[in-house]
Amino acid sequence: MNAVDVIEKKRDGHELTEAEIRFFIEGFTRGDIPDYQASAWAMAVLLRGMTERETFLLTQAMVESGEQIDLSDVVDYAVDKHSTGGVGDKTTLVVEPIVAAQGLRVGKMSGRGLSFTGGTLDKMESIAGFHSDLTTGEFIRQLREVGLVLSGQTAEMAPADGKLYSLRDVTGTVPSLPLIAASVMSKKLASGAQAIVLDVKVGLGAFMQSVKEAERLARLMVRIGEQADRRMVALLSDMNQPLGRGVGNALEVREAIDTLRGEGPEDFKEHSVEIAAHLLVVADRAESVEDGRAQAHEAIGRGTAFEKFLLLVEAQGGDRAMVENPSLLPRANVVQTVHATRSGYVAQVDAREVGLTVVELGGGRLKKGDPIDHAVGVEVLRNVGDPIEAGEPLFIVHARTPADFDAAAARVHAAHRIEEEPVPTLPLFHATILGESSEAGSMADA
Repeated sequence: MNAVDVIEKKRDGHELTEAEIRFFIEGFTRGDIPDYQASAWAMAVLLRGMTERETFLLTQAMVESGEQIDLSDVVDYAVDKHSTGGVGDKTTLVVEPIVAAQGLRVGKMSGRGLSFTGGTLDKMESIAGFHSDLTTGEFIRQLREVGLVLSGQTAEMAPADGKLYSLRDVTGTVPSLPLIAASVMSKKLASGAQAIVLDVKVGLGAFMQSVKEAERLARLMVRIGEQADRRMVALLSDMNQPLGRGVGNALEVREAIDTLRGEGPEDFKEHSVEIAAHLLVVADRAESVEDGRAQAHEAIGRGTAFEKFLLLVEAQGGDRAMVENPSLLPRANVVQTVHATRSGYVAQVDAREVGLTVVELGGGRLKKGDPIDHAVGVEVLRNVGDPIEAGEPLFIVHARTPADFDAAAARVHAAHRIEEEPVPTLPLFHATILGESSEAGSMADA
């Protein structure tokens, strides 16, 4: 068996065996199979797809490529959530402190920016000193002592996914459903959470463009988790427009802090509360989603969620002062507001175009290893359905130079569409998919 045979077999649309998948993943992890062959294989998977069995075997091989954490001796019940990636999606920064404030232990492995979507770790590193390169021992110790961990993938946990993840962004293979499912679930399974809530994005600013496509991904990940004896729930959330206002690392951290303090955009707050509510339910800490929402609002109102975020930042070396006074977070040299040129109703704010604009500004990566400018970004001031008058503020660009501002302003302005007639608002969620161990195992309106 050799790597070329495996690549060609998948290129020609055939199902790979367990032995072939393990051979390829183990060889790639060891370094015997180089990046260029892994890239060719990933492209073959993107173009030809994988069966559900192949995807499960791929996930298992990636989990078993490194250490698996057993948290049963550390906490009674560990929970986790994961988003498939969106524009302005800083939900983790709010949801996890909320549920941790309600007594749940949250140990999360997160990633960095992929294409037009931001990365949780990149956002948190807007806070001076914050580091996410925790060892397994540090991960477990912090989970026990603080109850909340936000870590990058250690060298020990799912190393195959860590290597493949960094290639997908720069080889055009990010949208592959099997690769997304295996990447997400290998991290979740390796990090030891017993209950997992998935936030599967759908729309212009997501890798899944249609509800049907997002449902396929969600159901696949739910089945993978249940085969590994995890309690699973997936929500399909709208990503046709950016979530909240801020898109860009420091801007999103500032917005998350505002939300934990009871402020922040209402759509983002409602989204975070809903995800937190499902986490509380799946971990048997809330009797219903309604009860979970009430608990989430209480954690914000009492300030306990904000205190948990402070503890998380301090535990991982971050500057507490930046959290207490977000004006200390990185700021761009050029900050200018762009105004509407016509009156009417906002009919579209293309989330993908906004995300790509932030990448071009320097807030994301065009190629592997690119540095991140934490200060740049865009603030979207109007949502779809909002009325607006000509001359009113439409969005704000945070850029390094006037030339960067000009280019970004033109692109984001083109991402907006204003119509004369009223336009309906977009939903926050499209559906909820429950695993068999989480009640119905069917799709229902959220």
